[in-house]
Amino acid sequence: MDRHITVPLTEEEANSLRAGDYVYLTGTIYTARDAAHKRIFEMVGANEQLPMDIRNNVIYYMGPSPAREGRAIGSAGPTTASRMDKYAPTLLDMGLKGMIGKGKRSQEVKDAIVRNGAIYFAAVGGAGALLSRSIIASEVIAFDDLGTEAIRKLEVREFPVIVVMDAAGNDLYETAICQYCREA
Repeated sequence: MDRHITVPLTEEEANSLRAGDYVYLTGTIYTARDAAHKRIFEMVGANEQLPMDIRNNVIYYMGPSPAREGRAIGSAGPTTASRMDKYAPTLLDMGLKGMIGKGKRSQEVKDAIVRNGAIYFAAVGGAGALLSRSIIASEVIAFDDLGTEAIRKLEVREFPVIVVMDAAGNDLYETAICQYCREA
């Protein structure tokens, strides 16, 4: 099913999405990769205010290439999500509603997704130049010294993703394999 969703996500929207849904996100999302997650986690441990309010927001695991003239951002493909697995349960428990990446997640992340009614989306790896066309604005909001791993606030229009894991715990990576094996 194709869905057009405005982000940040509401609890109702997150709960209505199902693994396998094609979703087009419009609104504000944030980027953060390994180094930024480490700093965020340290800030949480020190009870410091985070550079953005993560409640109901979506974090895209991405570090862009430099923007061409006239573009908001360069190539913007997803990075492997499992590298953020040690941080994700804490952020989900703090209210993060969605994550965008590629690849499987740990059981701890799956449990936190279900516990918090969150969503894990996949963006197509290798399609960063195409994905960047849906990003209409990009602004570094924290950790500028990290270069491509700085936290960015992105404004997106019809950003294409697939629900890989829904709030009920359905995991497309698992169900698609089962479906393929039955048909083969």
